[in-house]
Amino acid sequence: MSSDSSAVSDVPDAGRPVPSRLWRDRDFRRLWLGQASSQIGEQTSLVVLPLIAVLTLDTDAGRLGVLRAVGQAPILLFSLFAGAWVDRRQARTVMVLTDAGRALALGGAALAGLLGGLGLPALLVVAFVAGTLSVYFDVAYQASLVRLVRRDQLVRGNSALEGCRSAAQLGGPALGGAMVSLLSAPVGAACSAGFFVLSVLSIGRIRRREAVPSASSVASVPVKAENLEPPRVWLRIHQGLRFVVGDTWLRIVGLASAAFQFSFAAMMTAYLLFLPRELHLSGAAVGLALAATGPGALLGSLLAARLPGRFGHGAVLVGAAVLGDGAMLCVPLLHGPSGGTMAALLSVNFVFGTFGQLVNVTAMSLRQAVTPEGMQGRVTATITFAGMGLTPLGSLLGGCLVQQWGLRTSLLVTAAGMMVSPLLMVLSPLARVGRTLPVPKAVPLGGRPPMT
Repeated sequence: MSSDSSAVSDVPDAGRPVPSRLWRDRDFRRLWLGQASSQIGEQTSLVVLPLIAVLTLDTDAGRLGVLRAVGQAPILLFSLFAGAWVDRRQARTVMVLTDAGRALALGGAALAGLLGGLGLPALLVVAFVAGTLSVYFDVAYQASLVRLVRRDQLVRGNSALEGCRSAAQLGGPALGGAMVSLLSAPVGAACSAGFFVLSVLSIGRIRRREAVPSASSVASVPVKAENLEPPRVWLRIHQGLRFVVGDTWLRIVGLASAAFQFSFAAMMTAYLLFLPRELHLSGAAVGLALAATGPGALLGSLLAARLPGRFGHGAVLVGAAVLGDGAMLCVPLLHGPSGGTMAALLSVNFVFGTFGQLVNVTAMSLRQAVTPEGMQGRVTATITFAGMGLTPLGSLLGGCLVQQWGLRTSLLVTAAGMMVSPLLMVLSPLARVGRTLPVPKAVPLGGRPPMT
């Protein structure tokens, strides 16, 4: 083990002067605020770009599916590289650079709009660039928490960070829809860029030096004392893949996430068309309906700090997935832009947000707990690759289903497909994980943990 002060100690949490109460830590508060701003920027942009395409450019289902697929393609292309890359770098620096890049991309969209050139090709470029930078940011912020707080603070830290994402989900969709409906496309893109600038300013003020894993701890292979250079990126990626595949809990988390995200991507393509074209909702009403997931997700974050320790992590994962995913089966039953329809949409999205967030936080805490610190970036990226890598295909499938079967049938089929995820969990050992988080397993040569 290197004697350099940036190397991680073999003893978890060694040399990490974090206050016993998480919110007394100024650096954690800066991370939390920056994450909230970044998520608001992301949530508004995720609504602004499709609504510009649907409401302003009159994009059909196939092209909307292409737009969403282009924005999600970086997950498939870059997730594994992001994990290997982040494991050897300051997560704070990665977050600052990626949010600065997203601000520039959306600022470019705003400028293109002012010059009259904000068409579908420009939206495709912005979606791809923003999606690529989002991949690196998401890996970095999850790795940064493990480096910033003690292991016994992970659940509460994740609950707080996911709570800020809930706040973004609360305000982001409604704000994005309102900006497109009431203002203009360039203003909407510029406002989204502004939130990323706020994130850069907050995260850039974090002062504590990160304990970046040393070359030898990241490698998980024999390293000579005279040669502590990290192995090639493909070797580090391979180690991350083998580690996830070799651990039963991580493997099931990846498979369940893949099943959910594939169906969810297909469902959202139909959903974003169903609301304005079948239910005849305005852009602002669409944003308001989607925003209902925000307060639900905030409640889910609060529940995630308590329920797993009371009922067991496995029981919470399975139960929350069934209730949250099952709620979306109600949406195809709705008709017309009435007050009752709007109330039902708000209720469904609130339930989906509550239990979906409960699943997210619980699964993230479990993943972080069983993963050695030197593997956090690669495991995060591998799970992201498995869970989100199929989303471009899901988005394309959703557009094809709408063209072949119509909006209502496609929405019902894709919502039913989301139920495969809790089925995989209930049939696996993941459903039997108890109230206490497990400890990391030792990583033997080659990066494969002992089978569980």
